[in-house]
Amino acid sequence: MPRTDLFPYEYRPGQRELVHFISSTVDDGMSPVVEAGTGTGKTVSALAATLPTVLERGMKVIYLTRTKSQQKQVIRESAAIGNGILCVGLQGRTAASCPLMRDDPDLASGTSEEISKLCSEYKRKDSGECRCRFYGNIEHTNIESWVEMIREQHPEPERFARMCEEAELCPYEMMKYALPHADVIATSYPFVFMPQILARLIEWMGIPLHRTVIVVDEAHNLPDYLREVQTFEYSRAAMDLAEKEARENGDNEVHEGLTVTDIVGVLREILGCAVKEYLIDDDGILPPYFLEEELMSRLGTTSVNIMRIVQALEDIGDSIAERKKQRRKLPRSYIGSMGRFLRAWLMGAEDCHVRLIIGGDNPCFQSYCMDPSGASGPLNECFSSVHMSGTLEPIDAYIRDIGLDRAASKTLNGFFPRENLLTLYSDEVSMRYEDRFIESNYSRLRQLLYDTVNSVRVNTAVFFPSYQFMDRMIDDGVARDLGRDIYYERRDMPQGELMDVFDSFRTSEGSVLLCVTGGRISEGLDFPDKSLELVVLIGIPYPKPTAKMRAMTRYYDAKFGDGRLYVSLIPASRKMRQSIGRLIRSETDRGVAVILDRRAANLRGIEPMLCGDIPSAVQSFFAVGR
Repeated sequence: MPRTDLFPYEYRPGQRELVHFISSTVDDGMSPVVEAGTGTGKTVSALAATLPTVLERGMKVIYLTRTKSQQKQVIRESAAIGNGILCVGLQGRTAASCPLMRDDPDLASGTSEEISKLCSEYKRKDSGECRCRFYGNIEHTNIESWVEMIREQHPEPERFARMCEEAELCPYEMMKYALPHADVIATSYPFVFMPQILARLIEWMGIPLHRTVIVVDEAHNLPDYLREVQTFEYSRAAMDLAEKEARENGDNEVHEGLTVTDIVGVLREILGCAVKEYLIDDDGILPPYFLEEELMSRLGTTSVNIMRIVQALEDIGDSIAERKKQRRKLPRSYIGSMGRFLRAWLMGAEDCHVRLIIGGDNPCFQSYCMDPSGASGPLNECFSSVHMSGTLEPIDAYIRDIGLDRAASKTLNGFFPRENLLTLYSDEVSMRYEDRFIESNYSRLRQLLYDTVNSVRVNTAVFFPSYQFMDRMIDDGVARDLGRDIYYERRDMPQGELMDVFDSFRTSEGSVLLCVTGGRISEGLDFPDKSLELVVLIGIPYPKPTAKMRAMTRYYDAKFGDGRLYVSLIPASRKMRQSIGRLIRSETDRGVAVILDRRAANLRGIEPMLCGDIPSAVQSFFAVGR
C-alpha cells in the first residue's frame, strides 16, 4: 500500500521535491545531505520524510538542534503532523532544571556531569525513604498516562517541567521515562557527539544506535562543533583554583616529596615560558613534546613518574569531589581537572591536533583538534543521518570534512523570485587586516556605511567581521552619526537579553541593528516581511591568520590538497550567506544586501554585483513596489 503523506501543510515550491529526496534516500539506508534555501520548511520536511521509514521499522528520529528555540520548532512541527507522533524534547541536566538545586547559587555553574553526580546523592534512600521527593514520587506514578499526555498535548520542555513540578515529580527523570515511547527525540548535539552522554541516551531509548535516524539541523555548524568537542585546554586561572583547593585540603604529596602546589608552580612556570618564547599575537605553536620535556626537566624525573603524578592528581581530585557530593556540594575538583588535562595532553594523538599557547588575560595551553571526523562516528553508525542547511555548498567538501559514509547530496535553491534580492558590493574599500585602519580606507568605509544606511528608512542590520571591529566603530561614533534608533548584539549577551533585543528591533520601524557575521543574530532567527529589508556586511569574515589557522591550512593541504578552501574560503562564504539569508524568508520578502569590501568579487556562491553608487541603487530598488 502507498504510504500516507505526513506533510501537514499545503506544499510550497520545492518542499515536495525535498521530502521525496530525503524519504527515498533514508529508505535506502543512505544519508541525504541537502542545501535548501531559506523558507523551504526544512524542519517539517525532514520529519515528514523520515517518519514513515522510522514508524515502519520501529526506529526513532533523533533530531539535533543548536538552540532551544529550534528544539521547540521540532515539537511544534511534530504536533502539526499529528498521527499519534510522540515527540520528546530532551535538554541537558542543569541545576536550574532541578527543583531542589535551582535556588543554590553555588550549583549554578555545574556541568551536566557534575549535576548528575550530585543528583545521585539526592536520590539515595535513608531508612527506605528517598532524599528527593520529586524522584521518589515517580515510583508511584502511572508513566503510561504521562506518555499519552505528551502524545496528545505536545508540551514544550518548559511547560512539561512546570507540569511535573506541580505534580511533585522530577522533570528530568520523567523525560527519560518517556524516551522509550518516543518517535522523535528533539535534543542538542552533545547527546550524540559526546560518547558518555550518547551511551546514556542509548540506554534510555532502549534501542541501539543503528535503529535511529539522526537529523542534523543547521549542519553547516557541525564541523566546527566536532572540532570543539575534541579540543581541550588548561589555563592560568585553572592553575590558581587548583592551588587554592590544594591548600584548603592539606596539599597532598603526589610523588617523593612533591606536593600538589609544587606541580601547580611548575606548570605555571612552564606556561610563562611558553608565553615568552612562542606566543605571537594571539597564539603560538608549541614544539612537539614541549610540556612533557619541560615537566621532566623541571621536576627532575622520568616520564613514568610523570604519569604516576597524573594518577595521584586524579585520585586526590576524585576524593575531594566525593566528599563534596556527600555534603551536597558541587562535586568538582580543580586538582582532578588538572590531572585529567595532563593525561589527555600526554596521551593524546599528535596527528590531528595542534598544540598551542593561547595569549590574553588568561593564557592557556590548548590542544586544538583540526579534524572533525574523529567525533562523527555516530553519523555512520546510525541507520541514516540527514544533514540540512541553507548554506552547505560545496556539499562534497562538507561530506569529506566530517567523514560521512553512504552520502547522497542535493541542492534545492532558487524557489523565490530572484529579483526579490539585490546583492551589491563596493570596490572602494578593503577590509584586509593590513588595510582596514589606513585612514583613507577607514574614512571611506564609514562614509559608505552612513550613505547606504541612510539612503532609505527601512529596518537595517549591519554585520561586522568581529566584535572587536564593531566596538571600534561604535567608539568612533557610528551609532551617534547614523541618527537612528540603534540595537546591539553584544559579546556573551545572555540569551534572554538577546531575544529582547531581537524582538524590539523586529517590531520597530527604520531602526538599525549592529551585529556580527557568524554571531547568533546571523543564524536561525527569522525577520519576516519588512522587519529586515537592508543588510550591510562590512568586510568578509575570513579567519584571522593565527598560528592555529596556519596549522589547519597545512593540515588540510595534506589531507585534501586545498587548505585555504576548507579553512578560509568556505567558512567565510557560509557565514556571509547566513547573514544575507536573514532577508528573504518567503516568496514575498524583498531586500538588498551590500558588501563593503572589494574582495567580495571572489566569494563562492554569492555573486554580488559591483556598484559605483550603492545609495542610489538601494533607493531605486525600494522605489519599485512601494
